[in-house]
Amino acid sequence: MTDRVSTLLGGRRERIERALGRALEKPHMGPRTPLAPKTRGFLREEAEDLYWNELEWEHITEEEALEGGALTELAFPGFLAFIRGLLLTEVMPDAKAPAAPRPEVVEDILSFLAGRVVELEDGLAESEGEAQERLRAELDMTSRLVDLVLYQFHQLAPAEVDRIENDRRVRT
Repeated sequence: MTDRVSTLLGGRRERIERALGRALEKPHMGPRTPLAPKTRGFLREEAEDLYWNELEWEHITEEEALEGGALTELAFPGFLAFIRGLLLTEVMPDAKAPAAPRPEVVEDILSFLAGRVVELEDGLAESEGEAQERLRAELDMTSRLVDLVLYQFHQLAPAEVDRIENDRRVRT
């Protein structure tokens, strides 16, 4: 992980902790065996594919476009569902397999997203016109996606998310 990516993720976590007034908890790991590196890489690649596909779909359709930008929660439904699945700690009683949360994969995905934010920031500085508008929209959505994944990763309650979002709005 690059310094800028680590700094971005660390800063986001600190902002969340300040808004909540407490340290963030690590997600529940549960009893499990470590993932093989190939499997872990495959799951990250699947998340990346979902990200790229849903981002492109939003560019094509602009279905979730609003005056202030796209509504990220609606532009990336499959991606966010995949994240929830990776963090699942409970399953239905008739499930054929126990819950097997994989927070380490979500950490990998957070690194990917933070890396994209860094790439988009760099690209934004070097672009202009329509290309710059597109990069700005991608940056806004991807930056928001980092926050949404962090909320899920640290299992924040809806009231806590509301407090963080209100704090963010007051600061901007």
